[in-house]
Amino acid sequence: STMDPPKPSPSISSTTPPDKPSFPAITPLPKTPRTFQTPTKRINTGTDLATFLTTTAYRDILLFLLQLNRSLCPRRNPTRPTGPSTTFPLSSVPSTPERGLPPSIARLQTLLAEAEALIDLAPPDPGPRRFGNVSFRKWHELLAERAPALLSKHIPDAVLAFPATPSSEPPAAELLAYLLGSFGSAQRLDYGTGHELAFLAFLGSLYKLSYFSDDTTTTTTTTAAASENAEPTTAAAAPDTSALDRIIVLGVIEPYLRVVRRLILTYTLEPAGSHGVWGLDDHSFLPYIFGSAQLTAPVSSTSDPMPTEGSVRGAPKTGDIVKAAVVEDQRSENMYFSAVGFINDVKKGPFWEHSPILFDVSGVKDGWGKINKGMLKMFNAEVLQKFPVVQHFTFGSLFAWDQDPHAAPVSQSVHAANQPSYNYPATAPPP
Repeated sequence: STMDPPKPSPSISSTTPPDKPSFPAITPLPKTPRTFQTPTKRINTGTDLATFLTTTAYRDILLFLLQLNRSLCPRRNPTRPTGPSTTFPLSSVPSTPERGLPPSIARLQTLLAEAEALIDLAPPDPGPRRFGNVSFRKWHELLAERAPALLSKHIPDAVLAFPATPSSEPPAAELLAYLLGSFGSAQRLDYGTGHELAFLAFLGSLYKLSYFSDDTTTTTTTTAAASENAEPTTAAAAPDTSALDRIIVLGVIEPYLRVVRRLILTYTLEPAGSHGVWGLDDHSFLPYIFGSAQLTAPVSSTSDPMPTEGSVRGAPKTGDIVKAAVVEDQRSENMYFSAVGFINDVKKGPFWEHSPILFDVSGVKDGWGKINKGMLKMFNAEVLQKFPVVQHFTFGSLFAWDQDPHAAPVSQSVHAANQPSYNYPATAPPP
């Protein structure tokens, strides 16, 4: 499955005004009753992994990721195409609702801050520790106890009372599973890209339940979304959500990553599903996707495909990630440099030695657009198609283990490459 964004079909591009995006996206669900279910583990064998690549869950994860990614791309000024482009640094997020921070984003920031504050109630065990600190289990326990109340406090009733069938579980059951899956494993005292993926699903679930739609002033037509199994709506009928998508990344995903980094430092969490030194990063992947998107060559409108080469004027060079001073300067503005800054905080020795893959990537000559394209491909291969990572993902009704009618058949090479050497026992680990 290729990660290049779907090409707009000619019929769309010829009839769509140029400022309308024509890429598929995930959209809020129609308010018809649905059956929510507590998400469960489905990937127990290599064959299950191949099936996963044909599900609507896999499709929707990728659509959401690509939609968020495109929103961060710098924009040319239509009236002055050769003038400076608009970029979207971390500091562009308003600091408070009074200054224009959308209420939905502010509530999630508070939820994250309250989860982080539980660290004070679970101080790390003293004494030298090579591996994860057992006090992380206490923190996780506190989060699990308080998460239902956190959701009902910060997620409006309109979302938590989404229309449901008589046999349905509450929608909160799905949100809770992804939220609790987002902060590492209490059992294994680790954190990795699978937990980051759960947080992406948490936000995607909120998106589908119209949690963010109070903050989009535009209205959307629901005709295309009226059928559950309709193709993902081509956004010709939908509003331009790029401003919202962007603030979800900069205003929620980056604060989430900051909480996670504090957990990793406080409880010395192990990398999960790691390739050791030959992985991209011990713990995270998303900041490299979104951070490179922030620095790509600019587009003129939302209907332009994501640039796959070039950098926005004034961007730091791709090789600057090895320069500690540039990293310090950029880490408060760019998610890629923010992630590299954290590596510099925790690792000693030459950068090329402890982070050879990132070091290799820094030699790319075709700019941040090329890096962004590569990061998307790598996420697909190293996160979504790797058994040790994605085996812990759980499936409910919002990210469903249903056949995507438009899925491309999975090639045999995927089966062979991702088959675990033996079938892991089908036990779901505790969160």
